[in-house]
This record gives sequence, structure tokens and C-alpha cells, in this order.
Amino acid sequence: MIKLTKLLFSSYPVVFILVLGLIIRIIIALFLFPGYDEAYYFLYSKNLDWSYFDHPIFVALTTGIGVWLTGEVNQFTIRIGTLIISTVSFYLLYVTGKKLFGFQSALFSLIIASLIPIFTVAIGVLTLPDVPLIFFWTLTLYYASEEFFFYSPQEKYQPSFRLVIICICIGLACLSKYHGFILGLGLVGFCLFNSPYRRVFTSGWLILGIICFILTLFPLLYWNWQHNWASFAFQLSGRFQSENPTPFSINLLNIVVTALATIGYLFPSFGFPLWWVSGNSSYQELVKSCHYPYRLILWVSLPLTVGFTVLGAVTQILPTWSMPGFWGLTLILGDYTSKWYKYRRKFIYRWFYLSFLFTITIFIVGLLHFQIGLLQKPNQNTFFNGIISPQNDPSTELIDIVQLRKLLANSPQFNQALKEADFIFTNQYYLGGYIGMAIAPLTTIPVTSFSNDSRGFDYWHPTKKELIGKNGIYITSKRFAENQSNGTKYNQFFNKWDKITQISLKRSGEITETFNIYVGQGFISLP
Repeated sequence: MIKLTKLLFSSYPVVFILVLGLIIRIIIALFLFPGYDEAYYFLYSKNLDWSYFDHPIFVALTTGIGVWLTGEVNQFTIRIGTLIISTVSFYLLYVTGKKLFGFQSALFSLIIASLIPIFTVAIGVLTLPDVPLIFFWTLTLYYASEEFFFYSPQEKYQPSFRLVIICICIGLACLSKYHGFILGLGLVGFCLFNSPYRRVFTSGWLILGIICFILTLFPLLYWNWQHNWASFAFQLSGRFQSENPTPFSINLLNIVVTALATIGYLFPSFGFPLWWVSGNSSYQELVKSCHYPYRLILWVSLPLTVGFTVLGAVTQILPTWSMPGFWGLTLILGDYTSKWYKYRRKFIYRWFYLSFLFTITIFIVGLLHFQIGLLQKPNQNTFFNGIISPQNDPSTELIDIVQLRKLLANSPQFNQALKEADFIFTNQYYLGGYIGMAIAPLTTIPVTSFSNDSRGFDYWHPTKKELIGKNGIYITSKRFAENQSNGTKYNQFFNKWDKITQISLKRSGEITETFNIYVGQGFISLP
């Protein structure tokens, strides 16, 4: 088996890496319970629109495609789109690296990207806006490499029709996540501060490209125009506001904390080298060399990697926000690795092998814990007693929607209430996603959220006014409850209010989450 593996890798290394990576990601997709955002984006696919309050349209399409094709709603089907698109993204990264730096550098970039855990999970498994973003980000880099670097050394750079394709790709990246605008600004900076490429700004192709870019953005602009530019306002300010605002402050120590957290997400064996090559290559470009491919990658990557790290001094930064930047920097690290490989071959082999061994071990232990409570104490496993109680285990925050669906389907109280209900609501927008996935095969009545932060629910049908006089089922959980009186919080908004049942999820014989279910008859209104 080992000989066959070595033969396949030596003969078809790119295919081998892509297929092996896809197999690993499929296994994770099958057994990892859906995350908050994933479940919430499932409701995007149930409420198709030109765009959404939180994000543009592509995450709805990538989340929905597997459900639409199979007719099934579970953690795997909502990730089918991600599994397909991410595989193409890894291949595009390789092709782009090959064009810029050659086969060996590109192969090392592909290996590095495939071994980084957050790329494997957040970009390769989970259904997030970052998945189509990375795809169009890489596609943009591919066409930019063709546009800017492949002309005769005896000739000056001449703008071409590829500028139009690049502008369209940037627009599609913007329809994936607002990071796409940073990609566009990075390319503008590259052309502006590198004299051979300033002629881009006098090209008719750029004018045509800008027109195509604006046309590509039509779904995003049209939705925002319809809704008083709510999404832009949220992304520019609302996202960084909390329910309990504190005075503005700057904590420089948080920059270090954010950088170290990023290294952890990337895995230290790659996080430290990525930071080092970004710093070293930036220094070399400033004082010594004039390596335009490096400059292109740095211009589109550093605004995210450095920008969000510095922003950590004033607000909380989510792990995926800077990842497109590090994704691009793997091309530079791959090129550096090809140079190190010439005189440190054994070290490179050990680096990759040990990193793979550690990350695959983490994945196996993590999946076993999610499925059978490997680290849970107590548990029913005879081979390991566990180390953490369900009450203190953050993994229990991810809901087993298949188990929840079975419990709801087998509850006579819930089924009776479902026959008389017109809608279901929760007290948290992300909890609404889990409920929506769980009830998908059981009923078609809408799911909504009544809270201070209802996100997309405020823009989906039916509105709260349309629900007046109708009957609702309220489902909440102890973990997501806003306060101890949560069960009676909404009773004043219904003519009649009753608790009908309580459902508990279990793992390895222990309760990991409890859902309380109430029925409200005759909805009046919310204040």
C-alpha cells in the first residue's frame, strides 16, 4: 500500500493530493455537526433573494446546491457545494503558482495549503461565504498573472482584454463576501505603485472592465437599494457593535494575541513560516529586489493579514477574515520552499510528514469526540474515560440536527402543535438555522427569530405584521437562552401561551443540550 501511494504521488502528485484532500474533507463533512453560520446559511437557500443582510448571494447558492440536488437536508448535503468548489480552488492555486514560479513551487504551495487545518475545514468543508470568495480570489490571481507577467521581455506591458475578465472576477468575489472589494483595491495599489503597470489606468480595457464590474455587482446593489443600503451599513459599522457597547479603546497587546491566534488556526508549523515569508519578502521588495509576482501577491494579501491583525487592537477578529490573504501567501511560501528544498530536502519531507501526522490526528480525535464523546466525561466508551464534562464542553454548542429531527418527529406534543401552527420562532438568529434544518422534512411552515439581532430574518417573508393573529411554536435552548425567564419572555405577545414539551439531545448517554418548546396562540405583535 505504501509503495502504491509513493508510486501514485511520484507519477501524479497533483491528482494524488487533490483526491486525498477531497477524501479527507468528505469524511469531515459527513461527521462534523453543522456550525452556527452553516445552519443559518441554509435558511438563505430557503429564502432566495438578490442578496442578504449579512452577505451577498453566493453563499446561498453554494449551500443550497447539494440540498436541491439530493432533496436531503443534513450536514453533508449543505456542504456538497463547498467540497466541489474548494477542490477547484486548490487546483487553481496550483495552476497559478505554476504560472508564476514553476512546477515545484506550485506543488509545494498546493501541499502547504492542503495541510493547513483552517484551509481544510473553513475553506474546504464548511459552507461559508469564504468558499466562493477564495475560488474567485484565486481565479483573479490566475488571470492577473497572465495579464501582468506573460509578455516578451523585449516588449513593454500592454493592457489586454484580460482586464475585463479580472474585473468580472473581482465583482464575483464581491458577490461572495465584501472582502472582494479589498482584492480590487490591492490590484489598484499594485498597478499604481509599480511603474510598468500604470498604463492600466489609461486603457480602454479598464473602462470596459469597470462597467462589467458594476454590472456584475447588480444583485448586491439592487438588494441594498431596495433595503436602504442596510447590508453596507451593517458591514461598515453594525458588525463591530455589541449589545453592551463599551467606550472606544485601543489595546496593543490584542494585536499580539490576534497574531498568535492566527498562527494557531494556520497550525504553528505553517503559521510562523507564513508570517516570516510575508515579512521577509516585503522587506526584500522594499529595499532590494523588484520581483513583480511577489509584489502582486503581497499587495492583495497584506491588507488582510496585517490589516485585520492590527484591527484586533480595537475589536474582535474572526479567524476567517484574514484567511484569503494567507491563502495567497502560500504561493510565496511554496516558492521559498522550492529553494530550501535544494539543500534541506530531508527537513522539508519531515516538515510535511509531521504536519500531516499531527493535523490528521487532530481531525480523527475531533470527529470521534463529536460523534461518540471520546473526550467527554462521563461517557459510555470502554476504552477511554474522558476528560471534560458536557456542561464545560464547547463542542456541544454544535447541534446534531439529525438527532434533533428524530426527537421532534417522535414527539406527539410537538406534532400536534405543528398541525395548528403557522410559524416557528426562536430567540437567536443562529439557533433558527438549526431549527430550520431539523424541521425541513417535517413541515414547510416558516422559521423566524424574535430578538435584538435577527439579521436576515428581518427581511424574509413573512414579516412580523403578517404574523398577527396566527399561532406560533417557540423553540429555545438552555445554552442560547437570553435569561432565566426566557420561557415567559414572549407570552405577553400571544393571547395564550403554554409550554408543551422538553427535548434533550444526548451523546454517549449524557445530555448535551435541552430544547424547551412552547406554543403561542393568537400572535399580537412585538414592541
